[in-house]
Amino acid sequence: MKKKYFKPEDTLFDITEKYPQTLRVFISNGFTQLADEDKRSTFGKALQLHIALMMRQLDQDGFIELLETAIEGADIKNTNGISKQNNVTMKGLLPCPVRIPLQEKMDILISKKASEGIHVQADLKAASMGLDWIKEEITAAQSPEELGEIYLSAGFDLFFEDEYFGRFIKSGHFTDLINWNLTNPLFENAGFHLKDPLGRYGIIAVVPAVFLVNTAILGDRPIPSSWEDLLDPIYERSVSLPVSDFDLFNAILLTIDKTYGREAVKKLGRNMLQSLHPAQMVKSERQKENRPAITIMPNFFTKMVKEGSAMKVVWPSDGAIISPIFMIGKTNANKHTQDVANMVSGIETAEILAHQGLFPSLHPDIDNHLPEGTKFLWLGWDYIAQNNLNQKFAECHAAFDSAYINEKVTEV
Repeated sequence: MKKKYFKPEDTLFDITEKYPQTLRVFISNGFTQLADEDKRSTFGKALQLHIALMMRQLDQDGFIELLETAIEGADIKNTNGISKQNNVTMKGLLPCPVRIPLQEKMDILISKKASEGIHVQADLKAASMGLDWIKEEITAAQSPEELGEIYLSAGFDLFFEDEYFGRFIKSGHFTDLINWNLTNPLFENAGFHLKDPLGRYGIIAVVPAVFLVNTAILGDRPIPSSWEDLLDPIYERSVSLPVSDFDLFNAILLTIDKTYGREAVKKLGRNMLQSLHPAQMVKSERQKENRPAITIMPNFFTKMVKEGSAMKVVWPSDGAIISPIFMIGKTNANKHTQDVANMVSGIETAEILAHQGLFPSLHPDIDNHLPEGTKFLWLGWDYIAQNNLNQKFAECHAAFDSAYINEKVTEV
């Protein structure tokens, strides 16, 4: 008879305290809080195993077998108590406007795969939740076997640096799983190429940043037509920026820094009045004070602008700065993993992204409903390869914050 090491009613703390070798099993299955010793002592003591598994919809018998295997010192290759070949895990963040319709599409595929005996787990959270939960998992991982099959997220701060996915990309364990032979012509023109020339990173769509101008507050100042215009001192303390939207804000800072220089980042900080959520920005004309004349936001939220209002949308003439939505997957992906990747990068998903979210898709067959010659600004593959992006984030934030804080102090 097999020895019982613990009961389902035992807490996560008690199990990992008595059997430290089980910690990797928990972390690789999404219990990333346990990687932090303080959180393991608080979160872990408050949660019993059977409740934790129920909350994450994990099979109890299979998971307990995994833990027992770890305790007995056998190799752990399975993340849900199911044969690895029959298990696909996808994790990531999606922009809020498209997360639910895309999850609904995913649920259809999950049901179809379940009928074939394949377990697909899609843990797709709203972008507003932030990346910490994924970063903790990746940082704790010692090998790619401890990670899921597919990861999806907008922005530059998850996939490139060695601290996170960079090391697994460089080792060849993760790659681009998109099967398109061509890229949407909107993104393939002279001097502008979004497809990774080395085939490592897949991009399914982009989040473009545009201007929303409150002409009533702007007064007799000209409407800025470009990012370069926006840096003019005449807009000092007049601009609202999506600071809490880390992916897009980081993309804006780095692209401004690359295109117009570090002083331009400081000028943008000087011109910022406040940070608002995009939905607040659209309604800012109703505010009684601290009303921004210009707001920078994802293009999606411009759909909320009422016709005939004082709010005017501007697509910057030097290009909308973009935050790409990346997708990467394991290089040795089996058929079931590839089926999930094909759905995420397929035409139906492209329609949801481009038409419901106004996130232009790279799918070659999608009509993005944007005029020919629409311009975008982005970092470019050479810049990404030549720079430590996390270091650049820190430098740009410091420059931006110093100008914004100094401007507020001067006012006081």
